[in-house]
Amino acid sequence: MFQTKKFTDKAGYSYESVIDDKNGVRIYTLKNGLKVYLAQNFDAPKIQTYIPVKTGSNNDPSDNTGLAHYLEHMMFKGTSKLASANWEKEKPLLEEISNLYEEHKAEQDPENKKALYKKIDEVSQEASKFAIANEYDKAISSLGASGTNAHTWLDETVYKNNIPNNELEKWLKVEKERFSELTLRLFHTELEAVYEEFNRAQDNDARLVNYELMDALFPTHPNGQQTTLGKSEHLKNPSMVAIHKYFDEYYVPNNYAMVLVGDLDFEKTIELIDHYFGTFEYRELPKKMKISEEPMTEIVERTVKSPSAPRLQMAWRTDSYGTHEARLAEMVANILSNSGESGLIDLYINQSQKALRAMAYSSPFKNYGTFSMVIVPKNEQTLEEAKQLLLDQIELVKKGDFPEWLIQAVINDMKIQRMKAFETADGLATTLYGVFINDQTWEEELNEINEYETITKADIVKFANDFFKENYVVVKKEKGINEKLVRVENPGITPIKINKESQSSFLKEILKEKSTDIKPDFIDYSKAIKTAQIEGKKVSFVENKYNDIAQAYFIFPFGSDHDKELGLATQVLQYLGTDKLNAEELNEEFFKLGISNDFRTTSDQLIISISGLEENLPKGIELLKDWMQNAKPDEEVYRQNINTILESREVAKKDKGRIMAALSSYAKFGRESRFTDIISEKRLKEINSEEMMHKIKDLLQMPYQIFFYGTEFDRFHKYITPFIEEEMIAIPPKKLYQEPATEGKVYFTNYDMVQTEMTKVAKGRNVNLKNFGKINLFNEYFGRGLSSIVFQEIRESKSLAYSAYVSYATNSELDHPDYITTYVGTQANKLSQAVIAMDELMADLPQVPAQFNNARNSALKQIAAARVNRTNIFFNHLNLKKLGIDYDIRKDINSEIAELTLADLTDFYNSEMKPLKYNTAIMGKKENLDFEALNKMGDFRELSLEEIFGY
Repeated sequence: MFQTKKFTDKAGYSYESVIDDKNGVRIYTLKNGLKVYLAQNFDAPKIQTYIPVKTGSNNDPSDNTGLAHYLEHMMFKGTSKLASANWEKEKPLLEEISNLYEEHKAEQDPENKKALYKKIDEVSQEASKFAIANEYDKAISSLGASGTNAHTWLDETVYKNNIPNNELEKWLKVEKERFSELTLRLFHTELEAVYEEFNRAQDNDARLVNYELMDALFPTHPNGQQTTLGKSEHLKNPSMVAIHKYFDEYYVPNNYAMVLVGDLDFEKTIELIDHYFGTFEYRELPKKMKISEEPMTEIVERTVKSPSAPRLQMAWRTDSYGTHEARLAEMVANILSNSGESGLIDLYINQSQKALRAMAYSSPFKNYGTFSMVIVPKNEQTLEEAKQLLLDQIELVKKGDFPEWLIQAVINDMKIQRMKAFETADGLATTLYGVFINDQTWEEELNEINEYETITKADIVKFANDFFKENYVVVKKEKGINEKLVRVENPGITPIKINKESQSSFLKEILKEKSTDIKPDFIDYSKAIKTAQIEGKKVSFVENKYNDIAQAYFIFPFGSDHDKELGLATQVLQYLGTDKLNAEELNEEFFKLGISNDFRTTSDQLIISISGLEENLPKGIELLKDWMQNAKPDEEVYRQNINTILESREVAKKDKGRIMAALSSYAKFGRESRFTDIISEKRLKEINSEEMMHKIKDLLQMPYQIFFYGTEFDRFHKYITPFIEEEMIAIPPKKLYQEPATEGKVYFTNYDMVQTEMTKVAKGRNVNLKNFGKINLFNEYFGRGLSSIVFQEIRESKSLAYSAYVSYATNSELDHPDYITTYVGTQANKLSQAVIAMDELMADLPQVPAQFNNARNSALKQIAAARVNRTNIFFNHLNLKKLGIDYDIRKDINSEIAELTLADLTDFYNSEMKPLKYNTAIMGKKENLDFEALNKMGDFRELSLEEIFGY
């Protein structure tokens, strides 16, 4: 068992650490109650930072739901020092806006409310003259930070940045300023962006189901009664006073933590954190009344409707994170479905193809938790029949009708997953902030695996019989019209002034401060990758310096372009066993070994991989070969698989995300593309199982190379040799697909949704390595990220969308074109405005020298702090070869960006991008769209689902 002990560091700070913790985590507590979690990871000269605050939607006032999430957004708007051009003039205007919102909230008459909102819009215009949009993001990006974001959930709000380690002090200065006070500038435009996020959620089936599920499971507790995004009426009637009060109450040092994992010095880091954050004052937190739920004694059934395919979810209420009951629920979830696909649901529903898919999982919260099961039925099944399939598996657990070995296999898998997570800075940091939010100690977290190991089969059976009764919620997601959708008017926000060139004194100071440079480390692939020839196969090796997990990859230089039935063959294989082991037993053998396998087919590659504890890899590879060589055809299983494929295709045609992907592909490539060139239903029914297994067996005699990531390369030589067979079968010819010019066509597909999504795509010239630096900088400066021109104009200034970007994507293969994509997701009644706004931005590259310089410096710092490690060493090199090079191209990109000027980037834009024509893909509810405006965009055509999917 792990135990905590107190220590004192060289700087005189006391901290707690767990004896024998391989992660070396230190937990400091400053005098003001601030918890600091530090750990070292030397993968790169970077630090993953999280600032978790112990508050979320559960603490929202009942008449201001969504407040915690909206506050999270406003934490990016700066303070009186950061992001203000003139605080003395801005402050009284913000106070006036706040007072107007209080009047607006209290006003009941709709016309008076509109008049007040118009006044808010007018005063906001005046206030915006003194606001500097996105200055927090500019300050953070100037450090070379990446992954800048935040999220809010039930009991947490977490702020995220990954920073170069030489910028630690500047990062602390910026974050200290951010957490020192709340300034609600640009409030009504951001409120509209949050409302767009609310609209996105309305179009998300998983959220629709989850809202009903949580509401029924927690009829009293905020877990179910207050969604993170809040109620529509509360979002439209906010209180700036209430948000300030919430910030003052919960954003105090004894209620948040600093979590830093990376290339850091413990003593210097804690001294800096104390210097900047130790000055905040401890404050008593609001007293919270504990809300308890009465035990559930009956089945609660709910129904939701949407255009997507039917499915069903069941859930039971569990105990909180870290409790014995929560661990038992997690064990049962893994006995039902696990990563080895050898759980009861895996075997008796998915493997047996009794439904399209099903799974179980446990979600413990800070207070209570849920145990869920989800199933997507086949066409001929009713939701009641699908529900019974799930209940049948629960009955097996109650009877103890599962093998004893499965318990230890599940625990071993937990250990492997934890090992994988803790080897990365982000994985360890994420676990640490979860420990803080859930009021756990690091000792308790590390000992959790030991607690799992005390659980017996008898414990699980007893728990199942006590826990699984008619005390659950079932939500039926039926296909139909969602009558609960909230559709709102465009509020008519006047675009605000952005002040692109302005900089606050605070930002100027940050930009003036010099940091010790980090020297880029460009990898020498010839030294980083060892190679050998084994039985005529090229075998590459990269050493795993982190843990005992090894990975072996078999990389075939052909894919679906060479044989579009290849992916089908590998899919069919998953349902088949051998002469020695049936499919169920085969999955069990892999899972017992702690070995996972994966077959992944792309257009130009097939990669077969296995991963797990290195000591078990020889047995895993032996098992893999026997499976591929001796897979036993089963015509009945194949026919079931074909039915599942055909039904899954119909499900895809009801899924919003897949429809948009299909429509975007059509806009990009037209009718004849990889996306639409699928195996026809007729051909699927002609194929037999034996034909597919011949394809699998033939693979062993075709060209491929091997990549091994582990510790013992010499040992790998010995046990990989029997796997290799003589190469006797040639690679099939490759089918070439057209990459037609984009010519200003507009394609539309109808779907019942609140938002409208629009993607424009243009075919550029063939990939040119000499442009990589310019493209990198274009994306940073103009197209992507919180501090980009597009984000500022579309979202910050005009409040036209929650999500908007422009992306220049280089082709991964020589002699093929690059593509430029623009995206906007917004309300239908804002679409025409969004189109105009995007077109205006794309007409000429905006000239903002200060922002360009910041973007260039940020790009250079990100390259300097980046490191290529682990399996990325090999796969990056493999991908570079497709571009005709075998060296680290980042060296060229870095040199190019260092010399680039805004004039250079503008010339590139004018020659390579400005002349391009775009095809447009639009998806939304037909009756909500302005077709007169759409027809003006180009040659308009409405497409059916059959046209865009190819079936």
